[in-house]
This record gives sequence, structure tokens and C-alpha cells, in this order.
Amino acid sequence: MARIHCGERLNLTMLTDFYELTMANGYFNNGFKDKIAYFDVFFRSVPDNGGYAIMAGVEQVIDYLENLRFEEEDINYLKSRKMFSEDFLEYLRNFKFSCDVWAIPEGTPIFPGEPIVTVRGPIIQAQFIETMVLLTINHQSLIATKANRIVRAAQGRPVMEFGSRRAQGYDGAIYGARAAYIGGCTGTACTITDRDFGIPAVGTMAHSWIQMFSSELEAFRVYARMYPYDCTLLVDTYNVLKSGVPNAIKVFNEEIVPRGYRPKGIRIDSGDITYLSREARKMLDEAGFPDCKIVASNSLDEYIIRDILMQGAKVDSFGVGERLITSKSEPVFGGVYKLVAVEEKDRIIPKIKISENPEKITNPGFKKVWRLFDRKSGKAIADVITLADEVIDDNEPYEIFDPEHTWKRKVVTGFYARNLQVQIFDKGKCVYKSPNLKEIRDYCAQQIDTLWDEVKRFENPHKYYVDLSKPLWTLKKKLLHAHYIEWAVR
Repeated sequence: MARIHCGERLNLTMLTDFYELTMANGYFNNGFKDKIAYFDVFFRSVPDNGGYAIMAGVEQVIDYLENLRFEEEDINYLKSRKMFSEDFLEYLRNFKFSCDVWAIPEGTPIFPGEPIVTVRGPIIQAQFIETMVLLTINHQSLIATKANRIVRAAQGRPVMEFGSRRAQGYDGAIYGARAAYIGGCTGTACTITDRDFGIPAVGTMAHSWIQMFSSELEAFRVYARMYPYDCTLLVDTYNVLKSGVPNAIKVFNEEIVPRGYRPKGIRIDSGDITYLSREARKMLDEAGFPDCKIVASNSLDEYIIRDILMQGAKVDSFGVGERLITSKSEPVFGGVYKLVAVEEKDRIIPKIKISENPEKITNPGFKKVWRLFDRKSGKAIADVITLADEVIDDNEPYEIFDPEHTWKRKVVTGFYARNLQVQIFDKGKCVYKSPNLKEIRDYCAQQIDTLWDEVKRFENPHKYYVDLSKPLWTLKKKLLHAHYIEWAVR
């Protein structure tokens, strides 16, 4: 996720938790430099108690991994800490990323517990990239998920991302806009994302434009003369129904129509959106502008949008800012990065993290994630996590079961199985070409359509099951039992 800083590419290699460096030094000086380890990225719960999340940020992970390098100033800084051996610092000076990486493609619906990124490689490298992989996937997946909730609440009406000025920093604005587009937004107020990613930049005027002129009518006239082909007027600076809409209609008739154009729209940014939009719609229709769209903004989220539409608001599109770009209702995605296996003489030795909190117990071993789809409806049935050497034969019936409540079982027939992860790095070389952003957005919409409506409810969504294969479930129980016996002996 490299950025341009003062005309030069900003190296983000040192954007890492310090313990990743202290551990790396320890691994290096205790003979583990070439020890192969496996790490999984997964998350434990869907934000806003939703039914699913959306994968995003893979392209920026690729960019980060392709540009990993330690500059001399990095080495000098670490040397100044007087904690790192000279041999280790020399290793960093000649650092070359050589891990294998798999990830679920951007735009794919994802669920708690399943590995959305898997990293295999020398322990120093695989451990070192933890922070950047997590912050990239966590942030963009969070915003893509929130955006999709808002887009679904709009029921087919366009949603534009308007949150740049309220984002947590410029990267939050830029990559948040990217993620929002993946989640279904049609455009953004953030101009740089149009330049860099091709996300349509939209926007007309602020209240300050209206205030700069001697009257609202004059402000509208000047704007209409400049942009007669794309004229949307902000009508709530003074009074929406007594001033804004009447003045907009007057300008449409006197400045837009005579030039051979039609007005594009009006925007309402305050007040009772339901009431104001209904009354404004009547006024526009009666004036001969039924094609003039009404845009609503002002601290919107999926619940407000859903409610005002249920109440009969006549809104054609929405601009959503701070509650989208910050995912204000639940601003943490919660993805984690956990060791799941190591290699010993070409054998994969599974590792498990145990906790008194059952949800924090990890699934051990090198794994795959499969999604089972019904052949007739095309709908997703369930996800199954298997060991990496397992294959789900979709020509045969397959039994799935709840890993916690194993009596809940189902034999699935008439399905096809798809391995969700794709390899993006092979021994440090990128082997995956990211689709363009429009393709990711279209893929996201198509994949969400494979989910049942019950999974997509805002409140109390149906639980989409992520099951373990029998061999993986057996391995997990075996490791848990072994640790229990060890504790009992102590």
C-alpha cells in the first residue's frame, strides 16, 4: 500500500508493530531464520451484527509486499535501539520477500472463522508482515461491508460516498472511497480516487457558494450558466420549500431549458428529508420537471435511509459521509493474524491457540475454504474449511455439520464446490493479476446475489454456516485433548 510522499514513493516497510522486529531478531539468533511457518488472517464477528462481510484490500496488500525493503535509514534507526544483532541487521539490509500467499478475492462475501488470507514462508518474513496485512484488510473490508449495507438500504437508488473530510486520515479517505465503491457506491466526493482508481468523482456546490452571492437566486443563476449540462442545485441554505426549490425552478426555466438542457437535480442536506423531499417532488412535477432528481445527504446511514424510504421519501439518490467512511456504528473489523502450522522436515505440524473464550480457539493446520452452491438456484449453501490436501467431490453427497453442535448435520446433494482462496504470491513473486475496480465491484454484486435474503437482513440475519471438514474437526479435537491432558498432568 505504497503512497506518494513529497514526490517520492513512501516506503511503508517500517509500518510494523515493534514486537515483530524483536521477535524477528530472536528467531534469527536462535536458528529459526529459515523455519517455515503458516499464518491465517480471519475475523471473529461481522460488524453491526450483520450476516456477512465483504473482502477488500487485496490489491494494496500486493503492492505492499512487492515493495518490501529496508532502507539504510531503517537499519540505522534499529541499530540506534541497541537491541538488534549486527548479523540480523545485515539480514534486513539484504531482505527479500519469499513467502507464498493465498487470499480470498476482493468483493467476495466472507464469514467469521474462515482464513481470508494465508501466508506460508520463513517465520521472520511471515511474522513481520502481520501489521500491514491486517490494517489493510481490516480497514477496507470494514468500509466495503458498511457501504454494502447502506447501498442495500437504498433499494436500487445510487449511493455516493461523501466522507473524505471526516475520514481518519488521508489514506482512510482514499482507500475508504475505494472500498465503498467495491461495496456498491456509484461515486465519491474524493477527487484523487477518480484520478487513481477511476471511481467517478461527483459534487456540485457547498452552502458557502450560495452565501458568497447577494442572493440565493443569483448564486443559482451563475452556477447554471457555468454548468447547464450538469446542474444540481443545493436548496437548503435558507429555506427549502419557500426559497430553495422555487428559486431552483425559476433558474431551470430561465437558464437551463432555453439552452437546450434539462436540470439534473436538487440536493437537500438538512431538515426532515421525508417531508421536504415529498413536497419538493410535488413542486418540481407541477413545474414540468418530473425528471429532475432529488439527492439527499446529512448524516445518513442504512437505518435512516431505510426508514425515510418506508415513510414515503421521494429521494432518487443519497450522499453518505461520516457514518460510511468511518463505519461509525462499529468502527473495528477485528481481523487477527494467527500461527496455525510450522514445517518440520517437510512435514506440516499443526499449531493451535487455546483460550478460555471458545471463540478465540483457532483452527489448526494449513487449510482451504470451500463454498458450496446449490446447482439449481445458484445460492450459497454453506462454507467448509478443510485441510489443504482435502478435495470436496461435488459429484458425491457431502455431509456438513456444526463444529460446536455436531448433532446438527445435513447431507448436501446437487451442489458444486468452489475453493475460495487464490494464490497471489509464489515464493515472493506475485502470480495474481488484480481485476480492475469496476470488475471487482460487479463481481461483488454478483456474489452477494448468491446469498439468501435471510442472510442479508439488517436485524437478526440468518446464520450462514462455516463448518469444518471431519478431518479438520478431528485434528482440532485431538490437539485440544492433548493440551488438556498436559494441563491435567501438571
